[in-house]
Amino acid sequence: MNSCIFCKYEELNVILKNELCYAIFDKYPVNKGHMLIIPYRHIESLFDATEKEIKAIFSLLKEAKAYLDGEFKPDGYNVGVNIGKYAGQTVMHLHVHLIPRYKGDIDNPTGGVRGVIPSKMRYPFS
Repeated sequence: MNSCIFCKYEELNVILKNELCYAIFDKYPVNKGHMLIIPYRHIESLFDATEKEIKAIFSLLKEAKAYLDGEFKPDGYNVGVNIGKYAGQTVMHLHVHLIPRYKGDIDNPTGGVRGVIPSKMRYPFS
């Protein structure tokens, strides 16, 4: 029996879906509306996905953004994929984070995803 939480999508509150993937709200959200786009097929990395799965993921990512725009009206977004233990991946089933960002959620968002290593987040000129 597969113990992967993302393979048990029937037990999750699926918000959006298409033929190859689905979207849920993150159980531990970074911000209000934080969603995960997850392929049905159990693969560990974006690099293991087929071209068809990548297209389905990005199609659902766009649909999820439109959904979040309507529900939460964020001011921006971060999109991220953790690949491997040392990049912070804790569930070894591919999932793409769609994180709504809101004006004022942090003092200075300059550097965006560079914040995965906090000392590298700020550019020398920021």
